[in-house]
Amino acid sequence: MQTKPEQVVDVAAGQETPGAMDDVTAKLTAEVYSVYRSTEHQQQLRILEAVLFAASEPLSQAVLEDRLPNESDVETLLADLCETYRGRGVNLVQVSGKWTFRTSEDLSFIMRKDAVEEKRLSRAALETLAIIAYHQPVARSEIEEVRGVSISKGTLDALLEIGWIRMRGRRRSPGRPVTYGTSDAFLSHFGLEAVSDLPGMSDLKAAGLLQSNLPSDFVIPAPGDGEDLDPDEDPLDEGPDMDDYDEPLEAALGEDAE
Repeated sequence: MQTKPEQVVDVAAGQETPGAMDDVTAKLTAEVYSVYRSTEHQQQLRILEAVLFAASEPLSQAVLEDRLPNESDVETLLADLCETYRGRGVNLVQVSGKWTFRTSEDLSFIMRKDAVEEKRLSRAALETLAIIAYHQPVARSEIEEVRGVSISKGTLDALLEIGWIRMRGRRRSPGRPVTYGTSDAFLSHFGLEAVSDLPGMSDLKAAGLLQSNLPSDFVIPAPGDGEDLDPDEDPLDEGPDMDDYDEPLEAALGEDAE
């Protein structure tokens, strides 16, 4: 059967042109138009989702309307997107009249758990860490002898809290001072397989970290990285005296007066 010109259907508009249509053709046309509208709606949802995810701040409905095709029903799209993300790890929420994606409130404890607080070590703490790395095992008095100045008690506390140094044992000398060495966390942070991989004098000079006109007797010791105690060390049979570690950590953070 030939189709008469007046029976052509405008599918995009969903309207019949003047003329008669049989019931089968009308039903088919309605189904095609329904699929078209559903596909168009899904595409608009995808655009809305992408715009909200890429936004660095919540967006107002007016801004969203400007980003979407002119025929978009933004209120309906927002309601559908809210429903899509309901019960998921992130939700679409309205904040001060604007729309944004936020972590689901019942999962906020995970974000707090994963938050990393970075602390800036003072120059004294970095110098202390370097001395421990190259001279380990080393006691506090020996660190001060190398630096030429006293170190605050909080400096060692800070390095212990970060986990970059550890207490190895006690020196077999009067007062039985605690000896310190670097930890596995130190190696992991600086990408070293062993302490022996620390740069030597030639490497430090090449990197511009040492002056070329150093004294002739200046040497950098080869750090020992053995887990076993040295002959002049005893095991930590009991914890160190608390008065060695009672200074606040803030003393080792920020700029030192030294």
